[in-house]
Amino acid sequence: MRTTQQLSITLPNEMADVVKAKVRAGEYASESEVIRDGLRALLARDRAVEAWLHGQVGPAFDALQADPGRGVTPDAVRARLAEERSKLR
Repeated sequence: MRTTQQLSITLPNEMADVVKAKVRAGEYASESEVIRDGLRALLARDRAVEAWLHGQVGPAFDALQADPGRGVTPDAVRARLAEERSKLR
C-alpha cells in the first residue's frame, strides 16, 4: 500500500523561488522535501497553539468565569503598561 500521494500545487513566484533556492543550495534534496518540512513546521506550530489553548487559556478562562473578581480592567492594564514603559526610559 502506498504511503504517499502525488499532488500538483501552485505557489506564488516568490515562494516557488524560495523552494528552488533551498534545493539549489543543497539544504534539501528535492522540492518535495522543502514542502514536507514546511508542513511539519506548520503542524508543530498548530500542536503548540492547541496545547497552549488547552493548557493555559482554557483554565484561565474557566477560573475567570468562576471568579470574575480575578479579572483586570482595561484601564488597569493600560496603567500597568504605562508604568512598565516609564521604567524603561
